Amino acid sequence: MDTADVTGRFALQGRDTAHPLIRPVDAASLILVDRSTRAPRLLFGRRNPSLRFMPGKFVFPGGRVDAGDRHVPVYGMLDAESERRLSARVSRPSAARARALALAAIRETFEEAGLIIGTREAGAPERLPAGWDGFVDAGVFPNLEALTFVARAITPPRLARRFDTRFFMADAGDVAHRIEGVVGPEAEIVETAWLTIAEARKAELPEITLAIVDEVEARLKGGNRPWQPVPFYFTRRGRVYREALS
Repeated sequence: MDTADVTGRFALQGRDTAHPLIRPVDAASLILVDRSTRAPRLLFGRRNPSLRFMPGKFVFPGGRVDAGDRHVPVYGMLDAESERRLSARVSRPSAARARALALAAIRETFEEAGLIIGTREAGAPERLPAGWDGFVDAGVFPNLEALTFVARAITPPRLARRFDTRFFMADAGDVAHRIEGVVGPEAEIVETAWLTIAEARKAELPEITLAIVDEVEARLKGGNRPWQPVPFYFTRRGRVYREALS
């Protein structure tokens, strides 16, 4: 596999060497792409400035995997390349784990931005696990076929919160329903913004989010083909590495 030292683009600040080593938890984010304009735009949400974790930063919707994400009826399947790469470099890989990661990205996008990625082609779901009630109310099944696995990043050690985040990409046209009132001054996400890649580089983004934006730009220029390598960012002995999962 192609691995490169990319430490130079990361500050690696905020770590406490006295902090115990904790295992990163599975998490997922969704990168929604709007191609209706000349320059593609990506959906970001600005985190509430009162939050302890990344306050005021623009991020992609996302969060940790919930237990219920493993038991959600869906429409379609992940493409074979995404599923295969989601099982690379993990302990106890399984199709169920890959599926739960993709579903977490869909659920978090609904919870944080009020956007439901799915379809009504299979009718309306009658019952879904906790956290998925909005899909039942909207009569929408989550659609795994809309997602492509495009990047992975593990939070460096010696931090209070660590995530092993898988980034998925979907087209804005796959938004089947919108819920108003989810975003606001008292919510986790206080505003959403569709930004071009040039605009995103000028926004207040975490370093890893900015790195993923660069990866998305390269992927879009390459046609977002299933066989394009998936970048994997991780830290080892104080150095940050980028490995291409091919």
